[in-house]
Amino acid sequence: MPKYVMLSTLGPDGAARLRDSPRRLKEVNAELEEMGVRVLSQYALLGQFDFLNILEAPDEVTMARVATSLAARGTLKTLTLTAIEVDTFIDALGEGVG
Repeated sequence: MPKYVMLSTLGPDGAARLRDSPRRLKEVNAELEEMGVRVLSQYALLGQFDFLNILEAPDEVTMARVATSLAARGTLKTLTLTAIEVDTFIDALGEGVG
């Protein structure tokens, strides 16, 4: 199944909600699973982004639905990237492109 990297930044309301209820992170993970996306790994970050999630989803349409649903809450902004395993990428290049 395809993998995706989702970087997220909390807005003021999201930060306040997390401060008041840190377990909310796990609740959101369960909601993602209900939408057909599996959370493989999750990290809190220091810097420009607050969280990094490695996700598995059936396709990019599912990921777009999830990203839109999360953004519509108004508590965070996301950046979602397709992740290709290095061995798969190497195989796709075959003998090289040059």
